Amino acid sequence: MMRLMRRLAARFRREEGTATVEFVLAIPVLMTIFMASFESGMFMVRHVMLEQALDHVMRDLRLGVMGASITHDQLRDAVCDRTVIIKDCRNSLKVELQPISTETFRMPAIPTGCIDRSAAINPSTTPVAGGSNEPMIVRVCVLQKPMFPMTGVGLRLRQNAVTGEYGLVAMSVFANEPR
Repeated sequence: MMRLMRRLAARFRREEGTATVEFVLAIPVLMTIFMASFESGMFMVRHVMLEQALDHVMRDLRLGVMGASITHDQLRDAVCDRTVIIKDCRNSLKVELQPISTETFRMPAIPTGCIDRSAAINPSTTPVAGGSNEPMIVRVCVLQKPMFPMTGVGLRLRQNAVTGEYGLVAMSVFANEPR
């Protein structure tokens, strides 16, 4: 067995093109690592931008810049105006705004919902602006497609089996300013 291995090693040393074999073996691994790192980087950039946009919009809402009666579409548009890297934001972002009970301080038990693109109708939730000094929770979910869905990162991010999109969720809690 050792004699066979030595013969093969000697043959490969004499052959030209052995660098091509190494290249063919190494490049798929290197490209997969590159694509997975790029995908995770884009995921993080999108998530950070969504969090920052939500913080800015919630500051405006808390201070009364957006008015007393706010609609789902106004909140969604305000968040989308501040996020530049999220594709098709206005059609894929869902906003939930709910008061938190000051008696129990229990957060909503229902998980954050994303828009279901496979459904014919996606009703938008009606945000409840809340009263003076009332704690509020806002949850935002946006669906995005992975850039490289066959890398390890893209395979693990899938949320929706039909469309292959993953959900980015951002949450914020604030108290309304006294009026």
